[in-house]
Amino acid sequence: MAINTPLQTRSNNACELCSSNDENLQAYAVPPKTNDSNDNMVVLCSNCFSKTAASDYTDTNHWRCLTGSIWSETPAVQALSFKILSKLKAEDWAMETLESVFLDESVLEWANAEDELEASKIVHKDSYGVVLETGDTVILTQNLNVKGANFIAPKGTTVRKIRLVADNAEQIEGKIEGDTIVILTKYVRKSV
Repeated sequence: MAINTPLQTRSNNACELCSSNDENLQAYAVPPKTNDSNDNMVVLCSNCFSKTAASDYTDTNHWRCLTGSIWSETPAVQALSFKILSKLKAEDWAMETLESVFLDESVLEWANAEDELEASKIVHKDSYGVVLETGDTVILTQNLNVKGANFIAPKGTTVRKIRLVADNAEQIEGKIEGDTIVILTKYVRKSV
C-alpha cells in the first residue's frame, strides 16, 4: 500500500523496523487490524514487508533490528516487533529483548490477537490427524451403531459429501443408507 504524508513524516522515510532507507517503502497494517487508520500501519522496506507478509522469520540476523524497533513510541511498531520477536523465542537475543521491554497491555493484546484467533478456530481432523473439509469423502474405521435408525453402519462404509458440525471439531454429518447422521471424527479416515 502506498505511504501517505503523515506516515512518511512519522517514519522519516525509513523502515520502522530495520531503519532501511529503501526507496520502495510500503505501509503494512498490523493484523488483525486493517488499513483504515495510520495508527494501525507500519512503514516497511521491501525486505521486511515481504518477510513479514510471508511469515518468514528464518533470517534471524535480519530480525535483530527488532531489538531497537520494540522501543518505538508507535504502538503499531511495538505490536509488530513483539509479534515477530515472539516467533523467534528460540533465539537468546530475542528472548532477552522480550524480557527487558515493558509494553502497554493494549499493545500486547494487539500483538497476540491474531494468534489467539487462529488458535480458536475449530479444525476437524480424522482418526489419523488429516484435516477434513466440507464435501470430503470419508471411510468408517469401525462398525457404528446408528441410534434412532436401527442399523449398523459397517466398517469400510464410504460416506460422501460430508458436512462439518460448525461448533464441534469432533463431529461431522453424512448420509448413510439415506439417513443423515452425526459421525464422530475419531471413527473415520479421509478418502484419497
